[in-house]
Amino acid sequence: MKELLRTTDPTILAFATALLQGEGIEAFPVDVHMSVLEGSIGILPRRLLVRDADHFRARAILADNDIDPGL
Repeated sequence: MKELLRTTDPTILAFATALLQGEGIEAFPVDVHMSVLEGSIGILPRRLLVRDADHFRARAILADNDIDPGL
C-alpha cells in the first residue's frame, strides 16, 4: 500500500475516492476516526492509500482532476 493523498478536507477525500472507484481502483481511507482525539476540529490530516500497482495511475487520475496530493 502506498499513500496517495493526505488532506484535512473530507470533501476532497470523498471526491478522490469516488474518482478512483469510477476507474476501478480500490482506495482505502485511513485516519478517518482521528476526530475523537482532536475534538472534531479537523486539524489532523486523513490519508488515502492505494495498492502499489495502482499508485502511478491513481496519481495521474488525481492530477487530471486538479487534486494536489500534497505529498
